[in-house]
Amino acid sequence: MAKKVTVEWADAPAEHDYPAAASFLRLTAAPALVEVLTALLSHAPTVEHRAKDILRAARLQLLPADDPEVARDLKHVTKGKPLSPILLVRGELSLDRPLQIADGYHRLCASYHLSQDTEIPCRLVDLPAIAV
Repeated sequence: MAKKVTVEWADAPAEHDYPAAASFLRLTAAPALVEVLTALLSHAPTVEHRAKDILRAARLQLLPADDPEVARDLKHVTKGKPLSPILLVRGELSLDRPLQIADGYHRLCASYHLSQDTEIPCRLVDLPAIAV
């Protein structure tokens, strides 16, 4: 019987996760809004949501385990290295706007491959009212 691998998570996102999130968000939002969102993400409390729910809310496909970045994260998990919590901007059902994974899509997919029920630590923020 194969040993079940447990994902270890860092207590907080790595500092380089915020510029990575900003880089992604600049593709979908104006610079001023990106600045506000990254600041909100850096101060948001960490919450947990299941991998399968995050993937569905973001309307993204599960990346294969052999995707280079997913494979790298899976290797980190097997070595017991903690993964960084992911950074999310909440979607809006009434506007048909999906959840945005600002940073951590590959970590989410790696965790999902181990168990779709993995509880993923996240920093989750709402889009500010001025942007809606």
